[in-house]
Amino acid sequence: MKKNVQFENELMALQGNMRNFAFSLTLNHEDAEDLLQDTTLKVLDNRDKFTDNINFKGWVLTVMKNIFINNYRRIVRNQTIIDKTSDLYHLNVSQNSGFESPDGAYAVGEISNTISSFPDEYRIPFTMHVQGYKYEEIAESMNLPIGTVKSRIFLARKRLQSQLKDYR
Repeated sequence: MKKNVQFENELMALQGNMRNFAFSLTLNHEDAEDLLQDTTLKVLDNRDKFTDNINFKGWVLTVMKNIFINNYRRIVRNQTIIDKTSDLYHLNVSQNSGFESPDGAYAVGEISNTISSFPDEYRIPFTMHVQGYKYEEIAESMNLPIGTVKSRIFLARKRLQSQLKDYR
């Protein structure tokens, strides 16, 4: 019982730090408050998983970060449109292309062509990263160390920026 009270007191003492961290993740006060509340509940529900030899503040903020990431992934997954038509040229979106001008469409084509011109060792990990794959997944599928994958993505991004510096 005494241990539970101490746990709750430590958690309440961290509320200011948690609120600041939540705001740095969400950049919105209401979302930060929601994240703070979700984290507090999750930490209280999982107090039995905390061991005394672990940094309490680090553990709580890691729980918060994981909740934020999971919520973000859920939102992205729910907003993904899957075309279920048999016509490959039909899109289930409005006829507006989303480009402000023909120049915008040209720029996207130019970016795609530039990425396509990269050697496979840079193009494949960069394209997978843009498609939403995690570094670990890319490293596993390409049978490369994660550091090599991160380096290649970084170098591909720099190369793309330098080749398309006129579009900034």
